[in-house]
Amino acid sequence: MRTPPGSPGEGSALPARTTGLPPPAERGATVIPDRVVARIAAQAARTAQSRRAAVPPDRGSPEAPSASAAARIGSVRLHLAMDLPYPTDIPRVCERIQQDVAQKVAQLTGLRVEEVVLTVRRLVTAADTSRGRVR
Repeated sequence: MRTPPGSPGEGSALPARTTGLPPPAERGATVIPDRVVARIAAQAARTAQSRRAAVPPDRGSPEAPSASAAARIGSVRLHLAMDLPYPTDIPRVCERIQQDVAQKVAQLTGLRVEEVVLTVRRLVTAADTSRGRVR
């Protein structure tokens, strides 16, 4: 139902109270626990791993990436561990995964990502079944 302009029902939204509220800096802060940031980073790493470094399907599924986080006021440092396929350009793939994870964590948490350390747990090679066994 529409009301004519200037009628009492117009703009029925509550007026914003700007008086009486403490300044934004004094209202408090949103704190995201390290384990939550780590879970977000692990999921972002899983997505980046599938996009940037597809592990061969015939080797079974690789272990899911793991992550840990150390958050300070407004920033976070991440440590990731994951499997990568071999052969691949390891430095380039790692750099892209680090960038993807840093961007996603910053976007979802609002924290500044200072550092992303990536540890390659193992290199997964494709099984070549056409060659057979060498004697």
